[in-house]
Amino acid sequence: MPILSRGDDWVFAQNIAHVVNFLGLNEATGPVLSPIALKRRLDLFLATAILIVPQMPDRLLATEVPNRPRSYLALGHHLFRIPEGVIEVARGATLDNAMLTGGPPPEMNTGAALAGYGQQVQSELNAWWHDGADHTGAQTVRTYYGPQTLHEVMERTTWHCGQHVRQWFMLLRMVNLTPVATLDAAAFADLPMPTSVWDG
Repeated sequence: MPILSRGDDWVFAQNIAHVVNFLGLNEATGPVLSPIALKRRLDLFLATAILIVPQMPDRLLATEVPNRPRSYLALGHHLFRIPEGVIEVARGATLDNAMLTGGPPPEMNTGAALAGYGQQVQSELNAWWHDGADHTGAQTVRTYYGPQTLHEVMERTTWHCGQHVRQWFMLLRMVNLTPVATLDAAAFADLPMPTSVWDG
């Protein structure tokens, strides 16, 4: 977990606005996209993932991704678990790593099962959004790195999901498969995306 410290003072470095405030910098921070725009972008990432995740042959799902002890199966589950987590957080749960990294249940062991889970998550996300979600994003929610606005958590959720979609594109190409759906640079515009697709 990234932490920035100075003497006895410290701050979680998960939120750039907190880092800028801690350092006393005069920089604009916060999400560029509105909550409504973030929801649209998250829908796009989910719809794309639902199409490309089951392209991976089931026999390869136990393979580990580059530079990390995480299987393709676990990555596919995590990709869909991230947006499911934001719904739970908006409803009062505390966002923590265990919520997002627990891995799939034993019966979710095929690409088709992962895609079915993704469809379920997208339906839940749409129901939550249409049935009383705070579209201003001003709601304060609880996370392992302190209280955040829903807007901030939605931005983190959206780029995080998008990053794993980028990774899945690469995994398919690594096994000589062409993704049935693609995303251009506009899909990632105005999101604080990592420069690299994979950790070094």
